[in-house]
Amino acid sequence: MVTDVVPPGPAAGPLVGRDTEQQLVAALLRSARDRRGAALLVTGDAGIGKTALMEAAVAGPIGFQVLRLNGYEAESTMPFAAVHRLVIALREHVGTLPRRQQTALSVACGEDGPPPDRFLVGLGVLGLLAAAGSVQPVVCAVDDAHLLDAESLDALAVVARRLEAESVALLLAARDDPAVTGRLAGVGSLRLTGLPAEPAARLLASVLGTPVDPVTAARIVEATGGNPLALVDLANELTVRELTGTGVFDEPVPVGRRLEAFYLRQVRRAAADLQRWLLLAAADPTGDVALIRAAAARLGLAHVAGDEPDAAGLVELGATVRFRHPLVRSATYAGATGPERRRTHQALSAAADGLALAELAAWHAAKATVGPDADVADRLEAVANRAGQRGGFRSRASLLTQASGLTPPGPVKDGRLVMAAEAAMTAGAAGLADSLMGEVDEATLDPAGRGRLITVRVNHAFLTADPTVLRSPADMIAAAGAFHGLDPAAEQHALIKAFGHAVTVDRLGTAVPLTELGHRLMAGAALRDGVAGTILRALGTYVLRPYPEAVPALRAAVAALDGTGPADLLRFGPIGVAVTAALWDETAMRRCLQRTEAAARDLGSVYLLDSILWLRSLSALRTETPRAAQRHADQARELRRAMGNDAGSIVNVALLTWSGHPRSQVEAIIEQARATGFGAVYASGVGALAAQDLAAGHYRAAYVRLKPLVDEPFLQATPLDYPDFVEAAARAGQVAQAEAFATRLEAFASASGAAWARGVAHRSRALVSADELAEAHYTAAIATFAPTVLAIELGRAHLLYGEWLRRMRRRKDAREQLRRALVLFDDGDAPAFAQRARGELEATGERPAGPAGAGHGLTPQEMAVARLAATGNTNAEVGAMLFISANTVDYHLRKVFQKLAITSRRQLAARFGDTAHGDAS
Repeated sequence: MVTDVVPPGPAAGPLVGRDTEQQLVAALLRSARDRRGAALLVTGDAGIGKTALMEAAVAGPIGFQVLRLNGYEAESTMPFAAVHRLVIALREHVGTLPRRQQTALSVACGEDGPPPDRFLVGLGVLGLLAAAGSVQPVVCAVDDAHLLDAESLDALAVVARRLEAESVALLLAARDDPAVTGRLAGVGSLRLTGLPAEPAARLLASVLGTPVDPVTAARIVEATGGNPLALVDLANELTVRELTGTGVFDEPVPVGRRLEAFYLRQVRRAAADLQRWLLLAAADPTGDVALIRAAAARLGLAHVAGDEPDAAGLVELGATVRFRHPLVRSATYAGATGPERRRTHQALSAAADGLALAELAAWHAAKATVGPDADVADRLEAVANRAGQRGGFRSRASLLTQASGLTPPGPVKDGRLVMAAEAAMTAGAAGLADSLMGEVDEATLDPAGRGRLITVRVNHAFLTADPTVLRSPADMIAAAGAFHGLDPAAEQHALIKAFGHAVTVDRLGTAVPLTELGHRLMAGAALRDGVAGTILRALGTYVLRPYPEAVPALRAAVAALDGTGPADLLRFGPIGVAVTAALWDETAMRRCLQRTEAAARDLGSVYLLDSILWLRSLSALRTETPRAAQRHADQARELRRAMGNDAGSIVNVALLTWSGHPRSQVEAIIEQARATGFGAVYASGVGALAAQDLAAGHYRAAYVRLKPLVDEPFLQATPLDYPDFVEAAARAGQVAQAEAFATRLEAFASASGAAWARGVAHRSRALVSADELAEAHYTAAIATFAPTVLAIELGRAHLLYGEWLRRMRRRKDAREQLRRALVLFDDGDAPAFAQRARGELEATGERPAGPAGAGHGLTPQEMAVARLAATGNTNAEVGAMLFISANTVDYHLRKVFQKLAITSRRQLAARFGDTAHGDAS
């Protein structure tokens, strides 16, 4: 079965000199037939044979559904234009997709709805291809990929990187273009070069109809670089005598220019009206026959049907108009004068308007314009707004950039540049955003425009890890000031961001004192009621007032977050981590993050999902287990891979420490984080290293690590380190300091009432209490932690109690506590503390078994699939979480079952499922 998203090109004859390349493509197709999907990017110069290789590939396979997709310049700023054509071809499979992917595809294709993330659209396309491949193997051939709209290229890049166990082969052909190869990073590639001398000579002889002597053939190949199109078309242009003459190829032939000149001569042999018709076809790369005919009528060319250039081999007429080669089109277009091209685009713009093709009409209108034109700029902005509504933020940035170029200098022009920079940042195009910001004349911007520009600069600094992140809290306060009196919502949001950035830079941020930040937060809270105002009041009170006074305001903020819908969670969910951490409320923290993650998935906000998975990994390490933290980190890693980013760039340095990575590696990472201004990453790493010092019994080292942090407490982060500091100080002989911080923890517990705070307060008090009082506090800590998800905190309480019991010579009781601790540490993947528990058990005379689950040999992705499947998720649900297809999940599960010698999900749950203390999402 062949499904043509665009009509096929001319029938391809046998390819000369491309045996190796054809074998590579054939192997790709065989893999797809065997349910091992893969992608290949074919690059090379014009005329090098990319299209011929693609046509040979799709002409050969029997039993495949063939999808052809072409890129068009005129669609390059129409978001998801190419995806739309692909969805139409695969529409029968749309109903098999998860709901959120169906919604993303429908909005991308023009229906109303919240703008989808292009990566979520890509996962939807992957699902469609996987579903089609389940019926019949699929080969999708994408030609001129460098002309695809940016969003479609990104979506196809997601597909290319995530093909694994699908009966799908994806072939993409593109000119050598860093933008294409960069966005398809990680995809297998093949660069076509010129033909070697012998096959080039055979090709040349086949065109000339007569043999060419080897010396002449070698000179021709050297001059043309072995470019097949150059060999064919120049052979058609030159006689054998000319080819074998002594002076023709003394210097290398500039292939593109020589061929364009050749094609231009052919065009100019046609009658004047036919030349004008060809220019119309060349100016509109969509090849829309109805549009070209309508524009031709406006230019008085209605009588020209295009048959003559078709007969001359310059174009093909079918469902669309296709030039024999892109160089024919470029020769036709470049050979016309400026006024001729502008008249042609003007006619095409008017014709597109008549056919209700608004985006195309604006594109042609821009091409027809010289110098500023407010009307055309307005049209481009309107198209840009529609692109943004469909999730096409890179296209929106491109269109607004064009619109700014057609706008006279002044506030409107600079406002459009700011909007373009915002869209570029949303699309992750940091380089483009930086370039656009550099063009803005800030003096012309109104206050709100300046606030938006400041916000874009701050976002750019965080995305690129620029050291200016240290100024980000002060910068966001300045942005809030710019919005003051104009946009209360934007002002409040900027202030929330200011606090969030203060948390990120931690103690390294000195541009704004915390007291100044607190007063500004309180002033922002008074602007208007609502979720933002409630959160600002809670944060401001927490910064400025004693902790007991802040607790009611913090609880009100949690209640406000609990009452928000998905859209508000996207804005306020991340700051909920700070609010709930300040309350020591692990249940509210987990609830807020779960709901925000669900909202990000449902609304297709992949970049926010990336941040939330990171936050979930960090919080799970504090409130659950390293295993739970690793599960979220696995999902973040797979998301990064789907997005084409370096999966290694998302590092939970604290989790690395708990997982037993070399300390020197961890220390290097946290020092780099401190050097770039990410103080919270540094502090988190220091705290994790201290915890591992405690696990190893290096109490003095833990004390020395934590002392600088507790001596300079910072917001809600430092109190969470107090329990470790109490243990380190108590065991290092610094009893007075340990008692002082145990008292602080009791004050937190009294004010917040949270189980987490009460549990660590009891455990800390036990460490500094006399023997006759300690046991009551240990048992109270265990009773407090037992009903919660705080599995590692519970394990540490059992461990410390067991150690105390052993010192009290109550070995039987000690063994019971230490066994419980060991189970919790092993189940939660906390090897350092598990080793300490084993050592303590051995000291009681018991020889505990080694850790379970060692030596399973699972790859990181198999482990991620196993952990999610073990908690009861279906294949489709696991696929959605890891950004792979359900087919790939099934493939990995079969490998997991084989490696673990198990046969059921129940057995899998026994190996990787939740412990009693909340390892689930």
